[in-house]
Amino acid sequence: MMDNVIAIKNLVKQYEKFTLNIDNLEIPKGSIVGLIGENGAGKTTLLKAILKIITIDKGEIKICPNEDIGVVLDNIFFPEILKVSDLDTIMKDIYQNWDSKLYNDYLKEFNLPNQVIKKLSKGMRKKLEIAVALSHHPKLLILDEPTSGLDPVMRSEILDIFIKFIEDEENSIFLSTHITSDLEHIADKIIFIDKGQIILDKTRDDLMENFGILRCGIKDFSQIDKQDIRAYKKNRYNYDILMENKKQMQKKYKDFVMDKITLDELMILLIKGVTK
Repeated sequence: MMDNVIAIKNLVKQYEKFTLNIDNLEIPKGSIVGLIGENGAGKTTLLKAILKIITIDKGEIKICPNEDIGVVLDNIFFPEILKVSDLDTIMKDIYQNWDSKLYNDYLKEFNLPNQVIKKLSKGMRKKLEIAVALSHHPKLLILDEPTSGLDPVMRSEILDIFIKFIEDEENSIFLSTHITSDLEHIADKIIFIDKGQIILDKTRDDLMENFGILRCGIKDFSQIDKQDIRAYKKNRYNYDILMENKKQMQKKYKDFVMDKITLDELMILLIKGVTK
């Protein structure tokens, strides 16, 4: 397998009112990469292009073989009239490496009853999708909102499974999620997409260690050098200012508060704030 389990160059997918335009994207082997962005930014379109669910207008996508890919999409794609146990029989004919014992172990671990899929709750359906995705020993998981609809305890258990999945440094995960706190715990790298383009591609450590939010009063904003501002947002009583080189900026602006950044705050400032 190549060092990057996904490598994209100059991808373009054009719709009437939206264009996905990805110049360069790499998902390294042995990593968890999170894809973030607001609704309509192009996250699901990108995942569908990678999976060849939609055709692209131009560009190049290199990816490992289909047999090695496990998929969880935001909307369940299993026929609702099937029973949970029926999927075991069906998947044996689809995947050469399908593992019935592993599948049934996940059903037990997730407390999934053997009933028709139509009767399962949203959370149970999501757990079923994850069980199927993991049960043919994939090398790459592509996940769209994998923990949506799950309670905090089950979300934590699923994240632990994902971490265990990549422990051997051979497996990889590329996941899109609105629950950015999940990524703060498990992601090695964050890709931020907005209006169909990547506006940030950084390791989680780089983001958490080097980016910060300086908070200053309305009257103090004029004291901040404009060249130090990546983005800012004016609130009722203060400004939130996104800065890089956090340690250096803390020394320069020692009279102001410099807080750690969260991915939610990063998204808000880069999308809703004023950027350079």
